[in-house]
Amino acid sequence: MLGEEIKNFAGRQSPNWSVRYERTLGITDAAVVLWATIGALVVRFGVPEGEGLDPLTRPYVGLSFALAAAWWSMLYLFGSREPRVLGYGTDEYKRVLSASLWLFGLIAIISYALRIDTARGYVGVALPAGLAALLISRVIVRKFLHIERQFGRGTQDVLIVGDASTAEHLTRSLQSQPMAGYRPIGVYLPGDSTPDEDLESLDLPIIGRKLNAQEMIDDIGRLQPHSVALSGGARLTPPTIRALGWALAEMNIKLIMVPALTDIAGPRIHTQPVAGLPLIHVSTPNLEKGQRFLKRSFDVLGATSLLLLLAPVFLAVAVAVKLTSSGPAIFRQHRVGAAGVPFTMYKFRSMVVDAEKLLPQLREGNEGNSVLFKMKVDPRVTRVGAFIRRYSIDELPQLFNVVLGSMSLVGPRPPLPSEVEKYDSHAHRRLLVRPGLTGLWQVSGRSLLSWDDTVRLDLYYVENWSFLSDLAILLRTVRAVIGRHGAY
Repeated sequence: MLGEEIKNFAGRQSPNWSVRYERTLGITDAAVVLWATIGALVVRFGVPEGEGLDPLTRPYVGLSFALAAAWWSMLYLFGSREPRVLGYGTDEYKRVLSASLWLFGLIAIISYALRIDTARGYVGVALPAGLAALLISRVIVRKFLHIERQFGRGTQDVLIVGDASTAEHLTRSLQSQPMAGYRPIGVYLPGDSTPDEDLESLDLPIIGRKLNAQEMIDDIGRLQPHSVALSGGARLTPPTIRALGWALAEMNIKLIMVPALTDIAGPRIHTQPVAGLPLIHVSTPNLEKGQRFLKRSFDVLGATSLLLLLAPVFLAVAVAVKLTSSGPAIFRQHRVGAAGVPFTMYKFRSMVVDAEKLLPQLREGNEGNSVLFKMKVDPRVTRVGAFIRRYSIDELPQLFNVVLGSMSLVGPRPPLPSEVEKYDSHAHRRLLVRPGLTGLWQVSGRSLLSWDDTVRLDLYYVENWSFLSDLAILLRTVRAVIGRHGAY
């Protein structure tokens, strides 16, 4: 019976998907860097006329091919095509960026040290054009991988090892993110006595419950998963884990250690080996002075630029709001900012003037969550208001809040005072940073999220801020706004 269940769930995918994906990236990377280097050559020196190349241009032909080969190799050396960073997260893009900048940095150093007169116009075209094209090509190839994973292909089968509670949590977490490419196919509960019927909701076979290393290895060997995820709740001794790790390595099965830490990003985690023990250090979530200066400078520069660029849109929306309903074009509302300091937030008015007075009458029709009030068809919303809310245009005046310093371009959702009164102790950590015009909540479903998910996303942002994550959220915001996902 168990053997039949294992066959049904394992349905072992060919591990060649990663080889095929790496090969595809190798080909696209080669095409992109050749396009960038040869294109820079043409832009800088023009198309050759006549039968021969200009003497000034001739050395750059060889340089273009050499640079393309070096660029392709740097992308490989920096691990930008490793299967574990492909298809999910931003690590792949960070490696592409690092490899490219390191390469051109080395070129600059070598050119200066050897006094080689390299045409700055050539480098000035090749680097930005190639880097932009590499990132775009990676996004496109990733989309094809996501399509495969929607149909259950391009994944690696994972056996979950732990006690009942941690195994269930880990299984749910992996199943909630299928684009990460991990497909749980079974659970192993060493030393756990939880009845099988209490784990029926997992819909996964229980492969075994033994504590002996050799018996575990025999059971895992029969299943042959691609990976084994060992959770922090597994009741295994260090010698057993060590023996398990050695055996899995011999069977070419990856071992994934899953600590009990949750919602902690890589930059805050540092591993230090001491006496053979990998000690995991988790740094305190706190923006350094330089980070605060960088974030604030980016906020002021970005918000000011957007205000100047979108000035015609502001005028058009303000006129439309005034002409279609009575009342001011700008709606002012008290919100709670960083450290619990209240501030006045600005929005284009999308509802009737006395909308807040009508709120108590609509409470029973709340389609939001336990804290946030939302209605898909809110009778208080005006005709123009429905349009500007659909595309988040009503939020644009918050750019003034960003310039004034009460908000940031990216951060947790700015809460109402009545919402803050309902916060529990850990939800108050959302107030450690300035609220944002957009954030993880904006790009992850907005009004479709439960309150727990909203808090979890905001806390993840607060705990793991980085400048690159802000840039990624801003790019995802554009897609979320155009797609109107979760907006009402």
